[in-house]
Amino acid sequence: MSEKLLSRKEAIIFLTKIGCSKEIINHCKTVAQIAIKTAKQIQANGTKVDIQLVEIGAMLHDIGRSKTHSVDHAIVGAEIAKNAGLPESIISIIKRHVGGGISQNESKKLGWAKDLYMPVTIEEKIVCYADKLIEKSKIAPIENTINKLVEENKIDAANRVRKLYKEINALMDDFS
Repeated sequence: MSEKLLSRKEAIIFLTKIGCSKEIINHCKTVAQIAIKTAKQIQANGTKVDIQLVEIGAMLHDIGRSKTHSVDHAIVGAEIAKNAGLPESIISIIKRHVGGGISQNESKKLGWAKDLYMPVTIEEKIVCYADKLIEKSKIAPIENTINKLVEENKIDAANRVRKLYKEINALMDDFS
């Protein structure tokens, strides 16, 4: 990969400088831990994964929470990353990690600019997946996230998270 990524230490310094709380930084560290483990398992099963991109994307995915805790943190975070000159691959992870992705219809209702807010690359999907397994900075069953989305009447998002969970788990299973 030709893009210059921050190191983990640089990512933590950046999160701190931009105003992320210790809780958000701890959450990002836990998401990164799960994402790296997931990426290594998927890679061991033969799928090409940029593990460094997964790690730094996971470390920075919630950078927008330095300014807002609404779903818009994905958009705010992508803007922060863009203004800081971070690689497009990191900006995309930040922009596409919420709700198992945000459909065009949902983004229109949210008043977001027309863009792609669904995870596409394996790295984007892994970070999104890992984020859905973490509550604050603790690992939690995927059903917690799915049930919360259903309770909030976000059925499409719940279905996307379930589909993403199955897709990533299928890539981690070793059928040999």
